Amino acid sequence: MGFVVQATWTALPGHEREVRAALLELAARTREEPGNILYIPYEHPDDPARLGIFELYADEHAFQAHVESLHFQELALGRAVPLLAGRERVEGRTMETRRS
Repeated sequence: MGFVVQATWTALPGHEREVRAALLELAARTREEPGNILYIPYEHPDDPARLGIFELYADEHAFQAHVESLHFQELALGRAVPLLAGRERVEGRTMETRRS
């Protein structure tokens, strides 16, 4: 069963470019993680300060490895988070279905 994360980052005024740059670099590095299946950063159409991230991992352990990775610590926590006005995260598990 996969582990899904949908995150929203809201950049402080004037820091949108820096947050976006950190997020794009984080995306490239995260996609190389063995447990990452999908990592899609996106912009909200009505608010350029709001950036979204849709993530899919093989399981919760893979997501935990992501959060503990050096690139997450440096790019997300070290560079982006100090420049955020807000940050939200919703987690879930994929719903598997069987064909009859």
